[in-house]
Order: sequence, then C-alpha cells, then structure tokens
Amino acid sequence: ANQVKVALTATSRAGYHRYQFPNQSTVNLVLNLKHRDQVIASSLKQINAYEIEGMRRSKAWANDQHVYFVMRFSKPIQSIQLANQQVVKIGESIQSKDIISLIHFQQDQNSTLEVKVGISAVSEAGARLNLATEIANLSFEKVLSNVNANWNRELSKITIKDPHIQLQNIFYTALYHAMLSPNVYNDVDGQYRGRDLQIHQSKEFNNYSVFSLWDTYRAAHPLFTLIDQKRSNDFIQTFIHQAEQGGLLPVWELSGNETNCMIGYHSVSVIADAFLKGIRQYDVEKAFKAMKKSANQNELSLNAYRKFGFVPADIASESVSKTLEYAYDDWCIAQMAEILNKKEDYNYFMKRSQSWKNVFDWNAGFMRPKKNGGWNKPFDPKEINNNFTEGNSWQYSFFVPQDIPGMIEAYGGKAKFEAKLDEMFNSESKT
Repeated sequence: ANQVKVALTATSRAGYHRYQFPNQSTVNLVLNLKHRDQVIASSLKQINAYEIEGMRRSKAWANDQHVYFVMRFSKPIQSIQLANQQVVKIGESIQSKDIISLIHFQQDQNSTLEVKVGISAVSEAGARLNLATEIANLSFEKVLSNVNANWNRELSKITIKDPHIQLQNIFYTALYHAMLSPNVYNDVDGQYRGRDLQIHQSKEFNNYSVFSLWDTYRAAHPLFTLIDQKRSNDFIQTFIHQAEQGGLLPVWELSGNETNCMIGYHSVSVIADAFLKGIRQYDVEKAFKAMKKSANQNELSLNAYRKFGFVPADIASESVSKTLEYAYDDWCIAQMAEILNKKEDYNYFMKRSQSWKNVFDWNAGFMRPKKNGGWNKPFDPKEINNNFTEGNSWQYSFFVPQDIPGMIEAYGGKAKFEAKLDEMFNSESKT
C-alpha cells in the first residue's frame, strides 16, 4: 500500500515526471548518474531551491555519448547529499565519475512531486532552452494530451478497416514501434552534436540520430518515404552532414558516434529509395559523391570485394552476407547514377551488382562461402555460422532483390524456383 505512484510523459526534448508519495512519507529522489554504462565524466550543480543541472558522458555502444540536463522541481529542495556523504551546496558544481545523489525535499501537506527535465546533447544551456520552449508553463495533463494528439496524428497516417479490434491493436502497436527511431538530435535552436562530436548549427533540417541501418533499410525506411517524406528528407540531410563531419555516410550511428555495427553500407539504399520516389530537397551531387565514397572505401572488406568480386571467407567473417548486401547497395547507386545521367558510374555499379553470382553454387542451388577460390567445405545450408549475418544459407540464398529474374534463372527457371521456395517454407521452423 505504501508504493510511490509514478506517471511519465514527454515532448521531443523534455520529460515530465509525476511522483505521488504515500501521505506523511518523506519525499526523496535518488539521482544516479552512474547507472547503466561506463561514465567518462559527469557533473551535478544545484542552481536554486527548485532547479539542478548537470551532464553525463558515457562509453558503451557509442564511444562518447553526451547528455546534458536541467531538472525543475515543484517542491523546494531541502538538501542534496552524495553517496560519499558530501553535501552539494547551491552554486557549487560537483565533478566526478561517481555521482549518486539523494535529493531530499521540504515537507508539506502535498504528497505529489513533479519534475520537468530538459535534455540536450549540446550543453546545459541547450537543455534549459529545450525545457523553456517545450514544457515550461504546461501542466502534466496538457503535455500528456499533446503527446496523445501527436501520436494519434502520426498513427492515423495509415487507416485500416478491420472489424477485429485485436488486429487493429497489433497493427497500430507495430506502427508505433516503427516510429520510435530515428530520434530528433538537435536543440530547439538547431544546435546539435555532429559526427565529429563538435557543435554544429542546422538551419533547414532536423538532425537525427540512431540509424541502425542494417535493421531498417529493407522496410522501415521505405515505409517512411510513404508516410513521412519530411523526415525522410531530414534523414538524408543528416547523412550528408555526417559524411562531411565523419568522412563517410553512417553505417550504424548513435549519438554522433559511428559504431560500425552490422554489415553493408545501407545509407545508399535509403538515399536511392527516397531519391527515386522524388524526395530530393538536399544537395543531390553531395549525396551521390558520398554514396560512391562509401562503396569505394577499403574498410569493411570492400577492398577484397572489389578485387575478387566477392568477400572471401578466409579474409572476413559474414562473407556471404556481405557479398550479397554489397551487391544490392551497388545496384542502388547504379539506379541513382542512371537518373543523374552518369553512364560510367551506372555501368560500373551495375556490373558490381551482379557479384551475387560469385557466391552462388549453381549445382547445389545455394549461396555458399568461398575460400582460396573454391567452395568452403563441409557445407550445410541450415547451419548458422560466421559466414552469414543472423541467418543461414537458406535465408540468404534468396537475397537478390536487385535481380529477381536473374536469381530465378540461376535456380533453373520458375518451376524449380517455386519448388525451392516451397521447400524452405515447408521445412521445420527452426531452419
């Protein structure tokens, strides 16, 4: 019965917390800046009786993630004490990698504590501006009704007619999940922390973060081009600026950090898809130049891919998956080159896009790893091993979206291809 009740809501750059404490209980909050991942640096400062600010830099998936915050409380602070018993004085900034604090509030008849939190990747001043602009004078109920209205507007971009409420629930929950990232990653004044981890100013676009492109290029980004052209355009603006600041288009970017996680260079797929659908409010020449630079880099075993026409299994892990996904990305560049009337680029990348044939075993009818110029043995298409990315040969043997007629022909024609598909879908699910 003595549980604290918690309600939370948010805007794009600020959060709103409401804590209801049992009557007569003391009102405390623990602010733990050490929680979750390795702290590079953190700070905490009490500004006045109602406000604190601070920052936290940490190292995990992102090598150097910056979070600055300002918190405004509905009750006056009585004291802030650190875990090492040090007391935080007003106006004094505590700098440490080890800040765990207990914030004790003055007692009154009201058992509800509200906290407004502005965050920024730029600075405490940015966090304060975000808080002031988005949430300052609004009630919890108003912020909650705004966020409900915003989500309803986004989700109603697609209307489904189905009498089964359960299926509607499944559909809109999935659409909601699809919209959770990428995230806005700039302050209300357009300042943001770029791929070089320096501060930049965006004027004509929102900067975004969390581009898990191997996960999203196939379906999520094509969906965004249909229901969210403005954001799709902003994503590409972000890509172009990241390429300028960090040297290359993103592979798997998080908080301005390139994590180089997963395979492929699928920014090019996202750009080409949007471009071919008429989403073009960015510097197209810069985008195309950055696409070519990603394709012609020597990292990610792309030098071996260009030299041999496939990624050899003795040179890199996930060699079959890399070969197949690079070939698709090459085709994407070719499609854009054709529209831009770049014939030489078109011919070059179309030829590269046929590299899937170099890992296709025409006798066995499977995509297979190659080693020292020959097939890697033994071979079991069901086996999950380091030649494939989160899959096996059965799944990746159908990954030629850029040349489906060619793939059908490789399997011996439509009847044999259909039989092969049936064999996969009729086998036990653990395949």
